[in-house]
Amino acid sequence: MALRWYVVHAYSNFENKVKQALEERIKREGLSEYFGKILVPTEEVVEMRMGQQRKSERKFFPGYVLVQMELNDETWHLVRNVPRVLGFIGGASDKPSPISDKEAMAILSRVEEGVNKPRPKVLFEVGEVVRIVDGPFKDFNGSIEEVNYEKSRLRVSVLIFGRSTPVELEFGQVEKV
Repeated sequence: MALRWYVVHAYSNFENKVKQALEERIKREGLSEYFGKILVPTEEVVEMRMGQQRKSERKFFPGYVLVQMELNDETWHLVRNVPRVLGFIGGASDKPSPISDKEAMAILSRVEEGVNKPRPKVLFEVGEVVRIVDGPFKDFNGSIEEVNYEKSRLRVSVLIFGRSTPVELEFGQVEKV
């Protein structure tokens, strides 16, 4: 039987501890041939704080751990008995179903993409109102006309002397209202 990806529901903010405990138990029980990768799906995000760019990690499926394993009674009990594990997602409680290969590849590619190209921590939408916090238009409010995530820039429409004026700004120069 081949290794398949299963989703394990863990306590929120304890995903890394569950991953570590699983790895230790697998090694201790000598069941490493039944397990592949254990993954906490995260992506790297960039945020501007006090004018400096900071990178951090964000979980895009909080409370879940992906486990590549061959399901049998022994492996099922090992995973279920790890502290802070609530159970498997999908299927019956005693016979969980794996996620499809397509779903697994989508998650893995998103994790890989997050490492290569960090995303902004704050996501902006067209039409949203923002306050400008830096630059010549500081303390003005404006409406977002265009968002460019590749260049981390926004086109914001600012009302100056009763006229709407488009202004190009970086993500770090604005904050949501």
